Amino acid sequence: MVREKMSALRPREDAFGQILHAVYGEAEAFEIVERDDGYMEAMPAKGYFSEYKDWPQIEQKAMEFAKGKILDVGCGAGRTSLYLQGKGFDVTGIDISPLAVKVCKLRGVEKVKLMPVEKIDFRPKTFGTIFMMGNNFGLFANFNKAGKLLNKFHEITSRSAVIVADTNDPYKTDNPAHLAYHKRNREKERMGGQLKLRIRHKQYKGRWFEYLLVSKQEMKGILKGTGWEIKEFIDSDGERQSRYLAIIKKTN
Repeated sequence: MVREKMSALRPREDAFGQILHAVYGEAEAFEIVERDDGYMEAMPAKGYFSEYKDWPQIEQKAMEFAKGKILDVGCGAGRTSLYLQGKGFDVTGIDISPLAVKVCKLRGVEKVKLMPVEKIDFRPKTFGTIFMMGNNFGLFANFNKAGKLLNKFHEITSRSAVIVADTNDPYKTDNPAHLAYHKRNREKERMGGQLKLRIRHKQYKGRWFEYLLVSKQEMKGILKGTGWEIKEFIDSDGERQSRYLAIIKKTN
């Protein structure tokens, strides 16, 4: 996933990049995600390097919507970029992590830029598809920021462009910690799935950043009036029933 906005990450802040660099060097590493209420989860990071044949069906299905020039937002270790590049697409990956960009280059991604999503700077009508895989719809962060970024996406995409966005419905859970977090958010007049997170790895601590998980209905509300609308939703048939794919088409 891409992280945060603002100035370039300092080496000690690039925890996500350190994780990817470790796995690229054939070490075992876990991505530790810390929420601002103290809740933590640790996930094996090797999935960032998985090949298409090992991807969940929902991710394989996502690739079918690729057309035109591709922007891979939050490219991580470059698995989406590499797959589409191998299929003959002109792909540009962006990530805020300097080490993630380095790993992408080492793995053979031909076009990859150190660029936070907030600072996207491409010529108008450049891309036919924007991919936001790895749960990266979350990079919209909150309702207001989503609107601004969707306007940027509108400018840099062709008339018939689509956004392929991977996300999770935060309300499909019975975890008391998550339910309590949703409740606190609503009390603060925030969206229930509006998270504040950081990534940790060994002595490295990433910057805190906002991340957004939404229901399908909430996503429709975010898209209203932006020049984008839902074309279709694709549900996961795996263990994570909260996960879904949104195919978002340009309307004007």
